[in-house]
Amino acid sequence: MSEKIAVLIPCYNEAVTIGKVVDDFKRVLPEADIYVYDNNSSDDTAKIAREHGAVVKREPRQGKGNVVRQMFRDIDADYYIMVDGDDTYPAEAAPALIAPLAADEADMTVGDRLSNGSYGEENDRAFHGFGNNLVRWLIKTIYGYAFDDVMTGYRAFNRAFVKTMPVLSAGFQIETELSIHAVDKRWRIVDVPIEYRDRPEGSESKLSTFEDGAKVLMAIASLFRECRPFAFFGWVTLLFLILGLAAGAPVIAEFFATGYVSKVPSAILATGLVFCGALSLTAGAILDTVAKAHRKMWELEVYRVMEEDEKR
Repeated sequence: MSEKIAVLIPCYNEAVTIGKVVDDFKRVLPEADIYVYDNNSSDDTAKIAREHGAVVKREPRQGKGNVVRQMFRDIDADYYIMVDGDDTYPAEAAPALIAPLAADEADMTVGDRLSNGSYGEENDRAFHGFGNNLVRWLIKTIYGYAFDDVMTGYRAFNRAFVKTMPVLSAGFQIETELSIHAVDKRWRIVDVPIEYRDRPEGSESKLSTFEDGAKVLMAIASLFRECRPFAFFGWVTLLFLILGLAAGAPVIAEFFATGYVSKVPSAILATGLVFCGALSLTAGAILDTVAKAHRKMWELEVYRVMEEDEKR
């Protein structure tokens, strides 16, 4: 291929595996540039990566999201492959991830570990599969798109996607943010089945199942509020109305039966809840207008980047 390919590898204490990962991608994609971003590793990750021929850079802000943000800012290429440095993803799948991008059939491709069952066979960490399925279900429910594997760290992007992607996450929420951004902005997505393998002996995962899982769920809620504010605040409005009706139903029943209201606190509570619901709906309508304006500006930025690509 004449196009420039960049392999982006965020790393934190991956001395056991990084040498093999760099060698594998140099073998499979000899024309690609291999970038390893060291995120304050306390071992020899950076040294080993440099010895194996990678371009090594340091990102002092801790967290995978911070690393990916800097990668997207720094590196200019036609196609990008993002992969973890833990040797769980096969370099041999890289051409299959790039092919839909090169054929202009996709803007982001996703390395799907789940469809062929390899993730379930290799990964024995409790709740990881449950968490992945929960996030997939939430994204399908909110956005209507069903990812085969939403938490995978093996993806490929074209230049327009990378250069218009506003990375907000600091940590492991980055995969969820990339997925929601792709769906919300209607990028073309292709799932590519891959063979997953567990970490080799001596290599340890940095992912905290419950702590990082909670951050992912909070990120989904935050992105839902920002990307679909009218829908988000519509649900909040519905909740307030249900609570208001529950508090006010006895008051209304008493008034129709006797013509009097003796439960004044309940009446005040019900009125306040309904009023909060009305405020929520108003806020949702206003923020929805703002979100649509931001979307229009983002679309124009995509056009600008695509025009740059045509001139390259």
